Amino acid sequence: MINAIAIDDEPLALKIIETFCEKSNEVNLLGCFSNAKIAMDFLKQNNIDLIFLDINMPDINGIDFVKLIPEDTFVVFTTAYEQYALQGYNLHAIDYLLKPIPFNRFELAINKVKIYIDGSKGKTKFITIRADYSDIKIEIDSVLFIEGLDDYIKFNFKNNKPIVARYTLKYILNILPKNQFVRVHKSFIINKKEVTKLKSKSVFINETEIPIGTKYNIEYP
Repeated sequence: MINAIAIDDEPLALKIIETFCEKSNEVNLLGCFSNAKIAMDFLKQNNIDLIFLDINMPDINGIDFVKLIPEDTFVVFTTAYEQYALQGYNLHAIDYLLKPIPFNRFELAINKVKIYIDGSKGKTKFITIRADYSDIKIEIDSVLFIEGLDDYIKFNFKNNKPIVARYTLKYILNILPKNQFVRVHKSFIINKKEVTKLKSKSVFINETEIPIGTKYNIEYP
């Protein structure tokens, strides 16, 4: 089950999310909040996987709210305003649901969340990222290493061209299998299965030498 909360200043919108969660049998909705500050206090005290989040709210808007929460908390925006979609995806929202929300569209969003959660627990062979305004399915075992480039990251693969996407390394590490991927430097995540040589201050993946930062450790094999 996915532990979730919903935040919206419209009682009817919260009721719809609550009804959809009960109908889906996939989501354990732990609370509905019309006040974002109270919701933030609840987040700090509970283990939440997913937030259904409105954007236009009186005390703090959803865009600013996302910037204050842990990066491993997944977000599905729920709003009547399509113009915020790009901002939402830039903040790594899993999905963006336009009101009035049909149940089949809600189910699709939940399926996306499950893919991300299963990927982080090593239960799936794929993750889905957003790049070039499209959802791209990536086979986990095809990734050699991931490099941080300011506000972007670059996926490097065995046999395919690199993909550049607007994410942080911290966020991506949270959706990758913990037993397979490790951060070895502030700018690098590696696939431990692809390591060909290990030195005291660097690791090799084929001919590429990747530095190991002083505050990072790697256990290999």
